[in-house]
Amino acid sequence: MSATRIVVFAKAPHPGRVKTRLIPALGAEGAAGLAADMLAHTLVVASEAGLGEVELCASPAPDDPAWQGIALPAALRWSAQGEGDLGARMAGAARRALAGGERVLLIGTDCPALDAGRLRAAAGALDAAEAVLVPSFDGGYVLLGLRRFDPTLFADIAWSTPSVAEVTRARLRALGWTHRVLPALHDIDVPEDLVHLPAGGWIGAD
Repeated sequence: MSATRIVVFAKAPHPGRVKTRLIPALGAEGAAGLAADMLAHTLVVASEAGLGEVELCASPAPDDPAWQGIALPAALRWSAQGEGDLGARMAGAARRALAGGERVLLIGTDCPALDAGRLRAAAGALDAAEAVLVPSFDGGYVLLGLRRFDPTLFADIAWSTPSVAEVTRARLRALGWTHRVLPALHDIDVPEDLVHLPAGGWIGAD
């Protein structure tokens, strides 16, 4: 298996700025605490997958004071998400990793079920396919893996809507790329999703 970079997209977990749709259930502090927990968990499982370099693609930029005091792995590679909508920012990260000769898995921090084994399975799918997708049950996706780049996978998509995964699959078909779709997983975005958190250790949900 070729080296595969895992790029984790995340915001600094500060109250009122992250997981705002969970504030009615958890409060601003609780929602931020959950975001911090999920960020830490995601970085641990990304490292445990043993696929290659783990990169935190951060918002705001890594040198912003918002990241001070947040405990993160010392060996972590940092990058700034940059400007534009989510698609533009993901496109920039994917293009950069692929240009360096690596394959790339783009993930967020909202899916605790996306464990090291599932990350390895997604990377393994890229041995035979040009792209791999792990959908979420809300119609988006929790992982997009690529062996090659095309900007149409990221442009003019209505992010955070139920059409994201299907539009992305349609774009892959239009490109004629071989691709795999792995079993769907649950994101933690709204209060109803909290039932899908693993038991124990999730400070925001206490």
